Amino acid sequence: MAEETKTEKTPGQRKVLVGLVVSTKMAKTIVVEVNRQKAHPLYRRVVKRSKKFYAHDEEQTARTGDSVRIEETRPLSRLKRWTLKEIVKRSALAAAALAAETAAIETPEQAS
Repeated sequence: MAEETKTEKTPGQRKVLVGLVVSTKMAKTIVVEVNRQKAHPLYRRVVKRSKKFYAHDEEQTARTGDSVRIEETRPLSRLKRWTLKEIVKRSALAAAALAAETAAIETPEQAS
């Protein structure tokens, strides 16, 4: 469903995770689901785990279904400790909605 976790961190830097946007219903906040696969300590079977993170999206550019990269930051609210770094991949629905949105904006300007 969502992509695997890709944690990129070197000493002295902030954690960076890649996940899928699940919700954009809160103002300037997105919910990102990060999936990871880990071997079970006893049985050595691969177990899938997922966790949701609240991330700050100042420009409100992310849409539901987008694959995004989030970065660790100082606490911004009770639950928010991540910010949107970049949109890795747009979902097909988000790309279609964005195209329709830009077409609606350009149409009145061309009529003038």
